[in-house]
Amino acid sequence: MKVINLHQRESELIQLAVDNNRQAQQQIYTQFSPKMLSVCRQYIKDIHQAEDIMITAFMKVFVNLKNFQQSGSFECWIRKIMVNECISFIRVNKKIKYIEDETFFEERFNNVESKFSIEDIQFLIDGLPDGYKMVFNLFAIEGFKHHEIAELLGISEGTSKSQLSHARKMLQGQINKSKNYSYGTE
Repeated sequence: MKVINLHQRESELIQLAVDNNRQAQQQIYTQFSPKMLSVCRQYIKDIHQAEDIMITAFMKVFVNLKNFQQSGSFECWIRKIMVNECISFIRVNKKIKYIEDETFFEERFNNVESKFSIEDIQFLIDGLPDGYKMVFNLFAIEGFKHHEIAELLGISEGTSKSQLSHARKMLQGQINKSKNYSYGTE
């Protein structure tokens, strides 16, 4: 049995792509595009716009590939570029208003077994106002801390916490409404 060092293989692939090897670039795109489209779709409701943004972000990946420090995860590096491109798109094309509400409620939601599909959950998230949705995705999906979100979006840390709190309340309300509807209590 031959053992293949996957990290070395990835490093070689990256170096070939840096050297403008189109096959290597295509291989990177083919390997990561399904996950990255999913990342873009978290922020962008329209699938066609999400695809356009992903393609633009991949162009940035290939232009900046020489700057990738191979000490971290290549997938995380690409994902960060995708998220930043989505945020840039939203900033330019939508006028998001963040509620400067410094008060927020730190709520703990129990993990309840859900009968919701991934598509149902995405539909609920898509129903959030853009500011809530962006902060929710950055915090809950991407794992950013509030100070990082505040810096990334140009808002205060309190506003980030408030947006997350409002997003959670809105999602919880939609979930409860769905539960009531499915049980015929509405």
